[in-house]
Parts: sequence; structure tokens; C-alpha cells
Amino acid sequence: MITDFLWPQLDGMDLDNMWFQQDGATCHTAHETIDLLQQRFPENIISRNSDVNWPPRSCDLTPCDFFLWGFVKSRVYANKPETIPELKSEIQRVIGEIQPHLCAKVMENFMKRVMACHRSRGGHLPDILFHT
Repeated sequence: MITDFLWPQLDGMDLDNMWFQQDGATCHTAHETIDLLQQRFPENIISRNSDVNWPPRSCDLTPCDFFLWGFVKSRVYANKPETIPELKSEIQRVIGEIQPHLCAKVMENFMKRVMACHRSRGGHLPDILFHT
């Protein structure tokens, strides 16, 4: 996946100040995977088994995790796609319908989460923050 899909998307991009962060799935944190990512993101990988450890409550800080996947899934499966092409079409439709004002609200919430994490110095965050 990395060599076939990610690398071609990065061609021509300035990666000097770019960071790569991934979830903690075992296949994503295998030494072979981290070694491969180090080729393009030396010392700029946020993950288990890398130079920068996975941050506390990171899934609560990443907009794709705290918002996008659940939002898209709830709308995609509302139409009960039955084939892979239908599923792909529904995913594209739902993502294409996301309005800029919704993205702005998500980023506002993201900033609240980051500031709360900063104030707690990476410690435990109140769950109430994540239910608003």
C-alpha cells in the first residue's frame, strides 16, 4: 500500500517539513513498515516503534478519527450498498457532500481538543470535552 499508493502521491512534494502520523494498528507499526516510512520521513514519523511516540488520546485529537470516519460511515451505510462499486460510489458521494462550514466546525473543535491536551500537559482529558 505504501509503495503502490502513498509514494506516487508524494512525488514532487516537499517532504522536509512534513510529518507522517498513523494509527496504532499492528501492521502499521511493524518494524518493516516503520523502516519503509523512514525512507521518506526520516525522524518525522509519529507512531509506535518510531522516533516520536503515539501521543496520548491521539484518536481524540485527530479529526479523521473523532469526526470523519464515523460521519462518513453513518451516511454511507444508510443506503445499504451491496457491492464494492456501490460502496465506493457512496463513499465518494458522502465525502463530496461535506460542506465547508462543517469542516470549519470540526477544526474549531479540533483546536479545543489540542488546547485541552496542552493544558493538561498530555495527561488525562475530561470526557465531557469529547461529547460536545
